[in-house]
Amino acid sequence: MFLLGLDLGSSAVKASLLDAATGRVIAAAQSPQQEMPISAPRPGWAEQDPAQWWQHTALAIRAACAGQDVSQIAAIGISYQMHGLVTLDERNQPVRPAIIWCDSRAVEIGAQAFAELGTDACLGRLLNSPGNFTASKLRWVQQNEPENFRRIRKIMLPGDYLALRLTGEVQTTASGLSEGTLWDFSKNAPAEFLLKQWGLDASLLPALTPTFGKQAGVLASVAAELGLPAGIPVAYRAGDQPNNAFSLNVLNPGEIAATGGTSGVVYGVTDRLAYDPQSRVNGFAHVNHTAADPRIGVLLCINGTGILYAWLRRTLGANLSYPELNALAAAVPAGSEGLSVLPFGNGAERMLGNRRIGAQWLGLDFLRHTPGHLARAAQEGIAFSFSHGIAGMKATGLTPKRLRAGDANLFKSAVFRDTLAATLGVSIELIRTDGAAGAARGAGLGAGIYATPAAAFAGLEVITTIEPNPELVGPCQEAAARWEAGLAKALG
Repeated sequence: MFLLGLDLGSSAVKASLLDAATGRVIAAAQSPQQEMPISAPRPGWAEQDPAQWWQHTALAIRAACAGQDVSQIAAIGISYQMHGLVTLDERNQPVRPAIIWCDSRAVEIGAQAFAELGTDACLGRLLNSPGNFTASKLRWVQQNEPENFRRIRKIMLPGDYLALRLTGEVQTTASGLSEGTLWDFSKNAPAEFLLKQWGLDASLLPALTPTFGKQAGVLASVAAELGLPAGIPVAYRAGDQPNNAFSLNVLNPGEIAATGGTSGVVYGVTDRLAYDPQSRVNGFAHVNHTAADPRIGVLLCINGTGILYAWLRRTLGANLSYPELNALAAAVPAGSEGLSVLPFGNGAERMLGNRRIGAQWLGLDFLRHTPGHLARAAQEGIAFSFSHGIAGMKATGLTPKRLRAGDANLFKSAVFRDTLAATLGVSIELIRTDGAAGAARGAGLGAGIYATPAAAFAGLEVITTIEPNPELVGPCQEAAARWEAGLAKALG
């Protein structure tokens, strides 16, 4: 019996076919092989065409399932880039390009709503300022594109759109609505008080479906297009960061996950409706949250992590691969001989008060610094931004002592792993998994193939544990202090 997991990122769509009995991935694929384009019609904007997501989803599914007995696929799970806004017309066609997670156009709208509604309503009921999330992006469309707004009949998150294309059903989850500041935790219902504030109708929201459960079946016409049997249930969906935490078996209070893809994230679980008074980190309904037994995912997000490293690779050219770039970084001593990087060149950063300060290279010496220094300083700057942001997590009662991370993206680099462990003084447990594999396990739980999370994670493999290297602690903390001074100056 197989489980199919899909992971819609901003750079690619990944598909994994999991053997339900062993918990091992037997086939995987991604499309495209490089990065999907992100359109930026104006500074601070970031958009993608939902049709592009579906195109690459279909390609990834067909590639992962090639040569496999697809009749054995029992369920499908979906993970997706968070906070995006997909707008649908009466025929369920996108009205405009999706406004994705790193788009900054709605920052002022969210800030104004926070000022008008107040701390108790926003932090106490939403666990967040409306900030730059999905709800604020919809308000932006209402204010700035009235003709488009009049055509909107439903709004969706990116993963909801994939589920729509697979099943024809317009649905979302409470966890998904919470990531868009559209869930009122005090009422355990959609946040009608925020919609009312902006003159938005609650009928724009899709029908609710559980995070785990047989949500809808694959349409016969779509199954024929993908080479799958009709009727396979979509049995799980979650935003990429709750799903990444789930993929690492982070479900209980005090457990903490980290990822280093396009953005960098530290995500911890608490059993309190906790929030950071400064909104440097955000709280959302975790995949296993219920009103009776709260599980809140506290999320620290740094937009410009993997995307910084991808930019550096392209800029240096010479057909450098990521392993080659990592090798250059490893040849440079800790601290990058005085070079520091502020990795904030991918939109407004929540942990900096939704400010856009841009990426900055500090202390660059043309006679001294090489591509290896650039590579190491970039990875160190990302690690230091993790450390800086974790102060906001501590305000919610979470103090990292151990991080779980997948063996992917930046965590494949020993330089990054060692710098993060030495700077934070934590151990890092490296696990062989990814978002698509996690979505497949979620589908198994949702379809009842696994009776418990313990059964779903029976095949999870811990590769290694990285402890802080005493020889790196001093140099890394010294470089981090220099980095913090540079950030303070940039913030004014």
